[in-house]
Order: sequence, then C-alpha cells, then structure tokens
Amino acid sequence: MIKVSRGRCLLQHWLDRRDMSQAEFSRRTGIPRRMISFYCTNTKKMSLEAMYMASQILSVHMEDLYEWEY
Repeated sequence: MIKVSRGRCLLQHWLDRRDMSQAEFSRRTGIPRRMISFYCTNTKKMSLEAMYMASQILSVHMEDLYEWEY
C-alpha cells in the first residue's frame, strides 16, 4: 500500500491565479478569514468539506489544493 500525505497547501496560489482575495473567498464559502489565512500559511490543514468547497469555487480538482508526498 502506498502512503500518501498532504504537503504544502496551494490555496493561496489558486486564489492568486483566480485574482480572488482571501476576504472574497471567505465571503463565498462562509469560512472565517482567519481560518483561510491558517490554510494559506500551512498552520492548519483544510477539512475535506473545505477542500470540496474550495475546489468548486476555484474550479480545480480537490487534489490540486495541496502538494502531495508519497
């Protein structure tokens, strides 16, 4: 079995590519701005639900929100 773990969060990368601020992303998702900042600075990991919401809003695959380590 392959062991996989999440590396660096790429949320800020995708927000920049979509020209969207953390504040706008917060408004659209209902996730507090402070939590989004934690995600973007790798202080906290996104929940599956947050990853799903982010993928829908940013039009990316959920797995594109993190670097993955094998």
